[in-house]
Amino acid sequence: MLTAARLGAAALSAALLTGLAAGPALADSPTPTPAAVPDGLYGKSDPTYDGVWRQSLALTALTAAKVTPADSAVGWLTGQQCEDGGWPSYRAAGAACDPKTEDSNATAVAVQALVALGGHQEAVDKGVGWLKANQNADGSWAYNPGSPGDADSTGLAVNALFAAKTDPAGVAKAGRSAFDGLALFQLGCTAPADQRGAFAYQTDPAGGALTPNALASAQAALAASGGHLPVAGTVHADAAPKALACADAPAAPAAQGSSASSAPVSHAESGEAVGAYLTAQLAAGGDHLTLTTPGAAPTPDYTATAWAALALSQSGHPQQAAGAVDWLGKEGATWSKGGTDAGATATLLLVAQAAHRDTAALTGQLTALGPAPKATGASATATATAPAKKKDGGIGQYWLIGVGLLIGVGGGLLLSLQRKRNTHL
Repeated sequence: MLTAARLGAAALSAALLTGLAAGPALADSPTPTPAAVPDGLYGKSDPTYDGVWRQSLALTALTAAKVTPADSAVGWLTGQQCEDGGWPSYRAAGAACDPKTEDSNATAVAVQALVALGGHQEAVDKGVGWLKANQNADGSWAYNPGSPGDADSTGLAVNALFAAKTDPAGVAKAGRSAFDGLALFQLGCTAPADQRGAFAYQTDPAGGALTPNALASAQAALAASGGHLPVAGTVHADAAPKALACADAPAAPAAQGSSASSAPVSHAESGEAVGAYLTAQLAAGGDHLTLTTPGAAPTPDYTATAWAALALSQSGHPQQAAGAVDWLGKEGATWSKGGTDAGATATLLLVAQAAHRDTAALTGQLTALGPAPKATGASATATATAPAKKKDGGIGQYWLIGVGLLIGVGGGLLLSLQRKRNTHL
């Protein structure tokens, strides 16, 4: 799903590149014609700003659901890659690549999709190469190369590195690794206690302050936890996420947030710290995160809530993710427009898979939004990601035999055996 922040970044980038951002639009300016939806693409809406994003999420989620996508769907995604290895948000058929429109978000999710699909190592290597080449000197990534980095883009890039089995600690510019770049945006011990562990979208250019951001925290959390898409959700920790240890640390006033110049949160603590922050925010918000926009009433942030659930599942805290997963199960249809928005539907499916919930309905909805798949596995019609059942299926078939053999032993022994069996049902 293309978020408001990502849509704004893509639209602003396009406007700047075409000179349209220099002044207000004229009354007689023609309205841009929406791009036609190409064959092979999931979803029916204009793909200009989210074509690669939603296609990558759809292919990742369906592959995890044991659905083999159509060649046209995979070919559309690989065909969007530019010669230098990067992906734009969308490129019309036959259009030349423009390095200025390639973006780290599209590239990162495309790499993860192709890793999940398998058989596309050359494209994956080129995508990773593009990410390495366009890393900022401080270790971070921007949406478009040459801009200041942000937590969301840096987190997505780190996800892609993990998926491609490339150690983010070894991907560096000017001695600053990808982990160092991610740490730039995390609030540490100088922040108010209830903000510690959160991520800011960017540092304040004026004073370097960090202000907690729900979506930045949720998307960066998956990277801080060492994860990528799809999330397997197979690790389980006994305890809740561990809050940042800040013994005797002076906290700044709540309005000031944290300073980017304060001691960064170590990579070893980062995932647990942001997990603790997200857990507290979900509890305070009624199992969802909230989108706050200046001049508008707060609204549920479906995207941030979904990524928070993915991150908590990745870090081994499914209990803390469960409330958000339940909330998305009840309210997600609003976000996905009844299963017609490919990006949102794919994200909901990824969450359900990570949480080992029933995925059949979401798999069917997403499959219907694209070309007919080459093959569907068991999970397309059943809950393939459900936890394994207890291995007691053999008891039933031998029960009658056991009863027959024991009839002659006496009613008392038979009753005892029956009582024992009932304790395991």
